[in-house]
Amino acid sequence: MGLLALALSLDHVPATDIALTVPFAAEGPGPTFNTLGDVEGTPVVDVEGAEVDPTEGNLNMTTVSVRTNMTLAQALGRWIGTGDTLVPLGQVIPPDVSEEELRRLNESAFVASEAAATVAAMNHLGLPTEVVVHDLVPGSAADGVLEPGDVITAVDARGVSQPGEVQDLVRARAAGEKVVLGVRRGERAFDVEATLGDNPEEPGSPQLGVLMTSQPAGDVSVDYNLNDVGGPSAGMMFSLAVIDKLSPGLLNGGRFVAGTGTIAEDGKVGPIGGIAHKIRAARDAGAELFLAPAGNCSEVARVDSGEMVVAGVATLDDAISAMQDFSAGRDVPACR
Repeated sequence: MGLLALALSLDHVPATDIALTVPFAAEGPGPTFNTLGDVEGTPVVDVEGAEVDPTEGNLNMTTVSVRTNMTLAQALGRWIGTGDTLVPLGQVIPPDVSEEELRRLNESAFVASEAAATVAAMNHLGLPTEVVVHDLVPGSAADGVLEPGDVITAVDARGVSQPGEVQDLVRARAAGEKVVLGVRRGERAFDVEATLGDNPEEPGSPQLGVLMTSQPAGDVSVDYNLNDVGGPSAGMMFSLAVIDKLSPGLLNGGRFVAGTGTIAEDGKVGPIGGIAHKIRAARDAGAELFLAPAGNCSEVARVDSGEMVVAGVATLDDAISAMQDFSAGRDVPACR
């Protein structure tokens, strides 16, 4: 069986074995990672170029493990013996998407989540950001024009500081139109021109073909160091870790807090999939408080969280307030 944690990492099976597998995937609790801790000696959230405030306790992001390439006996064993849920394989691996395309989509979602987490944290802290080119789509408008590591400073002479601003300005144009990008590459600043392509996922929509991330402007840098984990649902916990490291005091009160949720640049927390499995994972890991997206609260009500308190949060500020209230012994907005 292939074991996946958010990101899809498919096992190849011999052709003679394919007929023995079932078209289902088993979803269950995946590993949790303390965003305030280390992985293989490297900080999960690495902040450099600024004084980092000491942290304590946990801010754990949670994952869903997905098993594929199962025989009928293995699938039934997961369903009966572990509490995993079985879902059609097409919900996990779209039939018209190759393994490499799926990996790229998963990576794109994770990088976008990291960028949004950084922007949301910087906005909360009142610190400026800038847009960085992480990767380019081969054959796209930006391929051969931009390079990974370039900083995009403007689109058609309009200054930009967040990936979402670049996307909005590009989407306001049409495929085939030219845009002028302000770029900083090392110590050089210059303009480049690119002809927008047609987005294959949204025919008729323009595509620049840039996978963007965000970094604090100036000397501060934020890097996220989790391999083989993808998707957007770690965003809120990443953002909270950055805020904790760059602000005085203990954001979590030194307690064991876990959670999940997408994060937008403006700090809004979005719902995710697999909430029941993530709550089980956090409960079993010993979390005291779980931060769940408010949009998932109807599902949360059906999950046994044990002694762990589950708070419903709609924004980054809600999550911070819930941790403060919990640490002070006050009631939190229960997700029930």
